[in-house]
Amino acid sequence: MIRIGVPGVGVGNRPVTGGSVFSLLHIQGIAAEEFKKDGIEVKWNFFRGAGPAVNEAVANNLLDIWSHGHLPSVVGRASGLKTRLLAAASRRGHAYLVVPSDSPINGVRDLRGKKVAFQKGTATQLSANRILEGHGLTEKDIRAINMDASTAKAALATKDIDAVFGGTDYLSLRDQGIAKIVYTTKGDSPTYPSNSGILAREDFINEYPDVVQRFITILVKTAAWVGDEKNRTQIFQLWSKSGTPFSNYKEAQQGEDMKQNASPLLDEYILARYKSAIGDSKKFGLIRNTFDVEPWIDRRFLTKALKDTGLERYWAEWDANGKPKG
Repeated sequence: MIRIGVPGVGVGNRPVTGGSVFSLLHIQGIAAEEFKKDGIEVKWNFFRGAGPAVNEAVANNLLDIWSHGHLPSVVGRASGLKTRLLAAASRRGHAYLVVPSDSPINGVRDLRGKKVAFQKGTATQLSANRILEGHGLTEKDIRAINMDASTAKAALATKDIDAVFGGTDYLSLRDQGIAKIVYTTKGDSPTYPSNSGILAREDFINEYPDVVQRFITILVKTAAWVGDEKNRTQIFQLWSKSGTPFSNYKEAQQGEDMKQNASPLLDEYILARYKSAIGDSKKFGLIRNTFDVEPWIDRRFLTKALKDTGLERYWAEWDANGKPKG
């Protein structure tokens, strides 16, 4: 059995997520089909507790391969979890600041002293800290409340909180007239959005390298499928099985380079983003110990997958600033 971890759930706690290449391996049954012929069961585990819950499962040897945002993956490694980063899963995941529809809050600077929710230990927390800092605030200037997405949505509707930092799934609250978006990282500093990666336990990699190779290969193939512009509509339809509407994914991806954002490459940009995540996490007090990124990365499987699929030059390599190299 291959035990796969997903740091999140769909709307209504459904065991389906959207918005990433990784989610398509589940929705389209790609991973299950790949290993079915060998009689290997693929078990998908969805965690409402997101990144921190995934780390707990990893610590208890309950997962083999998983997707993780930059903060929880850094927290796990910094706390001693024996994990390896195998590939990038997504780039430039945007965050939104959402408030009740009749709120007087018009932007980030208005959050001082307000009750602001986000899920602690997740990529959203790191993005929130960076956004606050960029607007002259820190977590200490707000009343930070730890809430998962479904709880925060209900609290926003009842006005038990003043604001929430979240992702694409919050756009539906705006569409229902419950909330309004007063800030988004789209078009703002490129350091604010989140990135995610594919990780695995070192023990699992050492024991089943062929399984890991096949998994990364199907990931690369699926990422290339996402990069084909003609598949965009079908992708949004598949992602909408998570309960987040098609229209919200379409809006969130408007003007975005889906091909490059789905790139699995561990290029200079990804390395820079993880190094920055480590440094910022230490600065914001989210981790105690730092570590070097390069020894954490295991490139073998991605390198072979790109070669075997003929996709070595399909994606542009980015420099540390997110610009195409060469």
